[in-house]
Amino acid sequence: MIDTVLPWVIGGFTLALLLNAWRLLRGPGLADRVLALDTLYINALALLVCLGMWWRTTVYFEVALLIGLLGFVGTVVLSKYILRGEIIE
Repeated sequence: MIDTVLPWVIGGFTLALLLNAWRLLRGPGLADRVLALDTLYINALALLVCLGMWWRTTVYFEVALLIGLLGFVGTVVLSKYILRGEIIE
């Protein structure tokens, strides 16, 4: 059952990644681009988890944790830059 559903889910997340990349490149404002980048890393994280389930390996789960950590820090830094104009006080 899961082997028939996962290719469809992986295709959906791949399409979502492409649409996020389009919004990142074409976004009308800086806030839209930051949100697109945030959504891009979340979809990449979900895609890696699905690939790990499909190929039955745990390496992708560890990479997904690393992407989650770096994505969170990146979102905080970019948000701080938008609000204050500087990253380090």
